[in-house]
Amino acid sequence: MIPYSRQSINAEDIDEVLRVLQSSHLTQGKEVELFEDAICDYIGCSYAVTFNSATSALLAAYSVTEISEGDEIITSPISFVATSNMFVNLGAKPLWCDVKLDGNIDETRIEKLITPKTKAIVPIDFAGKPVNINAINAVATKHNLLVIQDSSHAFGSTINDKKIGTFADMTIFSFHAIKPITTGEGGCVVTDNEEFAKKLKLFRSHGMVKKELWNSDMISLGHNFRLTEFAAALGRSQLGRIDDFIDKRNAIARYYDERFAGHKLFSTITLEENSRSSRHLYPILLHPFLHCNKEEIFKELQAKGLGVQVHYKPIYQNSFYKEKFGELRLEVSEDFYRCELSLPCHQEMSLEDAQFVAETFLEVLENYKHRGCSF
Repeated sequence: MIPYSRQSINAEDIDEVLRVLQSSHLTQGKEVELFEDAICDYIGCSYAVTFNSATSALLAAYSVTEISEGDEIITSPISFVATSNMFVNLGAKPLWCDVKLDGNIDETRIEKLITPKTKAIVPIDFAGKPVNINAINAVATKHNLLVIQDSSHAFGSTINDKKIGTFADMTIFSFHAIKPITTGEGGCVVTDNEEFAKKLKLFRSHGMVKKELWNSDMISLGHNFRLTEFAAALGRSQLGRIDDFIDKRNAIARYYDERFAGHKLFSTITLEENSRSSRHLYPILLHPFLHCNKEEIFKELQAKGLGVQVHYKPIYQNSFYKEKFGELRLEVSEDFYRCELSLPCHQEMSLEDAQFVAETFLEVLENYKHRGCSF
């Protein structure tokens, strides 16, 4: 089966991991700092603080900005649950903003959700496509709000050749196995704010600082969210190939764009000319009369060897959120969920793989062309 996304590990990656495994330090050595320096060089930011997951990184970012009980956070429901879970864990309340039909937050709807309790805007770069961050920043500046960008899908994405990670107060990236680069699990926060960076480093390691000899002091509450040395070595090795990975993902996406152009059964998501996507996902949107057949289509595609997936059920539809915050409906978010499928698109695919995906996908959809929905 061709998965919708996957990692690419070569001999150099393996050699780097083995080198560290055979060294004296598996944690708290020099590799993490070297990886963080390499991230800063690549992104063009001042500070990068790595964590053992992007979820830990999100919790750290929310915590060091002192998001707490009673605060409200404006965010998108089209994301993995961790985006909201981590600030809800701190007692904050989500203010769900509807999305556009590219899966990204609708920046024109944000301002009307702001109340005196609103503390931050948390946009998500869905599938790797950058949000309209300049418009979001303008609203945040007007209302004195933080912008914490969840770019777990978007490491390497750009706007006007400027990397995502240089626009917000803090930006979170994921290095999960199926992301553009991987450390197995892992994530980071990047920022230009020195005070945030200092607090993030304390938060990930028990809130402790070293003094002299054996003496150390815990100066704030923290956790053990450290990335291992061998994971950092893998990440730094992967980082050397990130642009090649993204080029390959975009080549697959361009093939799909050309092959699917103007199709009557579904549509694709277009990028703005001034942006570049990491292409973590290649979403397609089934046209309305196919919605009721989506489960059957999904099963048939998987049976034929296409590891399609759906991204995402709106977070507010999960039982936990219904029970805690009540029922909600956002029209575009729910339309997006009903029609979205993610097709395989990653650096381990060949053009022949992409042709197989496209032909199989089109063949399966054709079988449902004349099947209507019955209510």
